[in-house]
Amino acid sequence: MSPASKARPVRPVRPVSPATSSRFHAFDLLATLVTVLRADGSVLFANAALEDALGFSRRTIEGSSFADFFTEPHLVQNALDGAQSNEFAALRYDAFLKRATYDPLPVHVIVAPAEEPGEIIIELLPQEQQARQDREERLIDQAQANKELIRNLAHEIKNPLGGIRGAAQLLEMEIDSRDLIEYTQVIIHEADRLQSLVDRLLAPHRRPHVVGDVNIHEVCERVRSLIVAEFPRGLKVVRDYDTSIPEFRGDREQLIQAVLNITHNAAQALAERIAAGDAQITLRTRVARQVTFGKQRYRLALELHVIDNGPGVPESIKSRIFYPLVSGRDGGSGLGLTLAQTFVQQHHGLIECESSPGRTDFKLLIPLP
Repeated sequence: MSPASKARPVRPVRPVSPATSSRFHAFDLLATLVTVLRADGSVLFANAALEDALGFSRRTIEGSSFADFFTEPHLVQNALDGAQSNEFAALRYDAFLKRATYDPLPVHVIVAPAEEPGEIIIELLPQEQQARQDREERLIDQAQANKELIRNLAHEIKNPLGGIRGAAQLLEMEIDSRDLIEYTQVIIHEADRLQSLVDRLLAPHRRPHVVGDVNIHEVCERVRSLIVAEFPRGLKVVRDYDTSIPEFRGDREQLIQAVLNITHNAAQALAERIAAGDAQITLRTRVARQVTFGKQRYRLALELHVIDNGPGVPESIKSRIFYPLVSGRDGGSGLGLTLAQTFVQQHHGLIECESSPGRTDFKLLIPLP
């Protein structure tokens, strides 16, 4: 028996009035799958996301038994019974949703009584989507924690560092031996190096956010020219642009720095392929529609991909690549991706990474007007 025949409702369809559909119209704006059921388990309303996921028209779904769309319908019925008897404020469990032309979809089910008596709201979160939302929330929380850590640590370092440098300078003035002066010079040089590192840590929080009209392809072309100038042989930088992407308000210099940091990291990771002459970085721009990230839903968003054919991010640091001072390269400062994430988040966006040997994809998401 095909999935479509398994998922097709078996109860007679009860018509839904236009007034009822309009009452739940706001649910169509949600990316999650939402349905409103009657007390008997029949569908009173199904939003557009659920319609797309099931592969059936709204007319087919509404009025039918919602339990028939699950591989284990008794779980849904048990949840409905509990909701009607007010046994819980909200019930959560995992299940498999049958679809017309695909394999069953693993979902996290949230069942809660509606405000109207005799109505029950069910929200379905695809497991993959739930994992993605959890990952995004961790990135945002992590970035905020990094920001506070960097600020506090940098300020704690600056004061004693200035004292060490000043003491070394005074000591140097009292020393006659050239050999001993070399030691004070080492102290001063290392203090300056640490001061430079602290300044770089604080840079994104000090610099004002200069907002203007940004053309993302001008940003990409600037980054491309810098990378090609530094790696003139063995590296091919491919353009894959959607030229219909509109301009948006943002800080052009911050975005150039963010994209440059990611692209430069990719070029450095491609050292062996550059030597072999087959290294490639692709700058790809696309428009994403009706996307949710950073706990908000956007009608349009920019997707900027920086894709390379390098060895991939080491497994040991894959979950920590946006942490400050974490680097997969000897001699790396571990600040490039941290600063890039900070700059993009200042544009209400987010950077995600998917990496495996032979392909690493950094995706920048920024809301569009």
